[in-house]
Amino acid sequence: MNLNLSAVRAIGLIRFVRATACLQAVLRTGYALLASKQWHNWVILSRISRSVITPFAISFFFAFPAFAKTDEADGIAFFEQKIRPVLVEHCYSCHSQKSEKLRANLLLDSKAGWVRGGDSGSPAIVPLKPDESPLVSSVRHLDLQMPPNKPKLSESVIADLVTWVRMGAPDPRDGDIELKKADKNWWSLQPLRNTQEGTADTDKPTIDHFIETRLTEMGLQIGPPADPRTLIRRMSYDMIGLPPTPQEVTEFSLAFQINPSTAKADLIERLLASDHYGERWGRHWLDVVRFGESFGFERNVINDDIWPFRDYVIQSINADKPFNQFIIEHIAGDIVGKGVPEVEVGSAFLVAGPYDDVGNSDPVAAANIRAATLDDPITAIGGAFLGLTINCARCHHHKFDPIPTEDYYRIRAALEGVTHGRRLIATAEQQQTRADALKPLNQEKADWVAKRNELEKTIMERAKRLVEAPKRPKIDIVLTEETFAPVDARFLKFVMHASNANPKSAVGSKLTEFQVWTEGVDARNIALASNGTVAFGERSATAEDFADAYGPQLVIDGVLGEQWFVGSPAVLRLQFSKTERIHRIAFSNDKGIQQIKDSSRGATPTDYDVLISMDGESWTHVASSADREPWTESHAVERMRSNTISADENAAIAKIDSAISALDAKIRKVPALPEIWVGKHETPKVQTFVQKGGDPTKPLEPVAPSSLAVLDHVLQGYQLETNADQGERRLALAKWIASDKNPLTVRVLANRIWQYHFGTGIVDTPSDFGFQGSRPSHPELLDYLARKLLASGWRLKNLHREILSSRAYAQASNANDANSELGNQLDKSSRTLWRFPPRRLGAEEVRDTLLKTTGNLDLRLGGPGFRLYKFSQNNVCTYFPLDRVGPETYRRSVYHQNARASVVDVLSDFDLPDTSFAAPKRANTTSPMQALTMLNHSFVQEMTNSLSKRAGRDFPNDIAGQIRSVFSHLLQRIPSKTEADAAAELIGSYGFNAFCRALLNSNELIFVE
Repeated sequence: MNLNLSAVRAIGLIRFVRATACLQAVLRTGYALLASKQWHNWVILSRISRSVITPFAISFFFAFPAFAKTDEADGIAFFEQKIRPVLVEHCYSCHSQKSEKLRANLLLDSKAGWVRGGDSGSPAIVPLKPDESPLVSSVRHLDLQMPPNKPKLSESVIADLVTWVRMGAPDPRDGDIELKKADKNWWSLQPLRNTQEGTADTDKPTIDHFIETRLTEMGLQIGPPADPRTLIRRMSYDMIGLPPTPQEVTEFSLAFQINPSTAKADLIERLLASDHYGERWGRHWLDVVRFGESFGFERNVINDDIWPFRDYVIQSINADKPFNQFIIEHIAGDIVGKGVPEVEVGSAFLVAGPYDDVGNSDPVAAANIRAATLDDPITAIGGAFLGLTINCARCHHHKFDPIPTEDYYRIRAALEGVTHGRRLIATAEQQQTRADALKPLNQEKADWVAKRNELEKTIMERAKRLVEAPKRPKIDIVLTEETFAPVDARFLKFVMHASNANPKSAVGSKLTEFQVWTEGVDARNIALASNGTVAFGERSATAEDFADAYGPQLVIDGVLGEQWFVGSPAVLRLQFSKTERIHRIAFSNDKGIQQIKDSSRGATPTDYDVLISMDGESWTHVASSADREPWTESHAVERMRSNTISADENAAIAKIDSAISALDAKIRKVPALPEIWVGKHETPKVQTFVQKGGDPTKPLEPVAPSSLAVLDHVLQGYQLETNADQGERRLALAKWIASDKNPLTVRVLANRIWQYHFGTGIVDTPSDFGFQGSRPSHPELLDYLARKLLASGWRLKNLHREILSSRAYAQASNANDANSELGNQLDKSSRTLWRFPPRRLGAEEVRDTLLKTTGNLDLRLGGPGFRLYKFSQNNVCTYFPLDRVGPETYRRSVYHQNARASVVDVLSDFDLPDTSFAAPKRANTTSPMQALTMLNHSFVQEMTNSLSKRAGRDFPNDIAGQIRSVFSHLLQRIPSKTEADAAAELIGSYGFNAFCRALLNSNELIFVE
């Protein structure tokens, strides 16, 4: 693959810029014609535009072939990551050859099955046409409702299915799968094989030994070595996620010419010692463990207190912490590191996934929510550490792997004490220092509070004696009426003093409607806005996406439902269109849903006064709630309080309140200790039972916290008492998973390391080593890598060194020889590594590269993240992508506060995964949005300006030097004469920024060979 910017490419870029200018002119004219409804001119313009748009499209794809062709592997990767897991989890139980009862004769466990269709005789999927695909209609609940008797699939899952069908429904499952499943003899459940057994010390196998053995069998060989510039770019992006500087490339190339081995070894050590190594490889791990910074579900509240877990991951990887210790800290960090914040925070893993914080008072619903809440860490543990889909055994024995449903509930028993929430994380010394500082302040405050309570007690006892028997019933939430002598009025005030939720204030209460009635048999509600009345009042809540939400105008619209959220002061002021004679008001907090007389729909005003005015300045009192039955006894006492308190008592209370306020200010100045979203754990009060069909209301036999039977033939298990402490439960599970004898954990880890170096794992389903996952391409190599990890004490850096030092890693990605020709025929994706597989940069790498090469990247480490969206919270939360961002966001993308189900420009365009799910293998798609973003987004334009200014500073008044500067910073090389001439021509016609923008859009920038 030749990614250099050739003269032909440069000419294509020039044509593209010209075509862009023409297209913009056509679009501007077209919009004007449409706005003026000049349809005949629009038709003429559309004909003219064909001569512009066609060359535009040609020049676009000519200049940017990265966006012109979608690799078939992209579609397969999308299927494996997004589609196959959904089919397995939600469809196979009824629509596979292994189904106990096949439904509608429809098979979805092979491509041939959905092509053939079921009883209808039509294909279940029509490639490219989701709206015509019965499967899509069924999951959308447009006709059938699939899955049956279960909640509708999430909108994001349905969107993935639609995207897959639009891609042409790529499906690698050729032919019907065989009727079989794995047992305990499955390859991944066996002990690690000794790959060095019987081999002389002088002839120990290496990575290249395993790769070359397989290539020789295929008639292939490892390719020639990559040139120094290619190799340092590859290693830099691989290890730290950033491009090398021009100086680093020059120095490495010179050292490479003297001694390639020494130069590579020095480069590897420099990259492993970089703080940015942890940022790069920490991001990989955060993908695996479904780390996100909002709760997800319908409310999707932002989580500002889990970022320390992200920093913990980065710091642990930089320190080369043994990964078995790392795993133990994920599951039981609060146990093994109690009082050590940098360890304790590791257990945030258990609560790092989506969390339904709505709650439900119905016992059955609450039990189901709790079951789903615990299913998340169970799923994460199975996928991240063991490579097993243990969650598939929640309702029944696993359909494909030897995982009985009891195994699922054994893990649940270990996690039964896990609850989501924030907890103080600090050392004992930090806690003691704070306690010592607060003790005298809190004691003094307690003394003042005791004085106030004693005084209040005296006042309230006096008030109780004065409470009179009510003359009228208490207010009615559905409708309360207040009648008074007829009076002329142009203005009316409804002053609220208390609500059924607060006897001292009505702020925060709600009203749906407020009526003002004229006298006589033809009485009219003159408060209606339709009669010209205007309402004024403060709100206690706002919604950024709906300016009129919760406002007082909602109480005079004549419609039940929307409510005014009463603010401070709690006063409703009405202005009528003219003077009216009135004698009655009425108010309601009824939303028209059901007639209930309690506070379930929000607090309702209970104590009030009604005043009228002719000029809006002088007010006359006409009615009040004083003689109504109080909502509660405390309401009654509070009413009389103002009538009994003396001036001296008021002064004493004011003095006390002033002293307490001063103490509160001092208390706030004492540095607070951090509260982090790490969960709150307590020994469970309930026994864990196997649940029939996963239904919490159908318990079967009890289970105790114990190891999984799936590995009892290779690994010594454990079993605890049913009353074991919650910490003991989690620690036992963690140690069992992280045992040197556990072949799954170390295999899965070794495979992940390999995947992130070469793009595809030896097992290309990195979180599924079961029957539904793929078989290893090099099984002996996988066990060799796993044993290397064990030999290094589970430290990753030694394995990195061996991989980066191998010939397989250092080979070129392109060669025009017989080896390449045969390799493309036998293994187009180069999984066997007959060449190094080139790749496009990931989402964070694209953004970070733009920032670094233009001189804008802020390399600060750790701390709270930044946002590329505007956050708005109402009943639910909304995340609006920012059109423009400032330098405060120019940090590495790993520090972006990734909220679930949010979309952010640049990152989302380049396949940043939704953190609602684990992403052990990212999708790598090609879409028009990527091209449009790189061409037109304000961020890219800002980076273009910065790049242009940087070149100007490097070479003032020297266009040739500035061209070399841009090539050097972006591509770490100097341009050829052809490229330099084409660039100069482009600059002469369209300016230097156009050249910078074009090179920012080059394949060479965002592809790594």
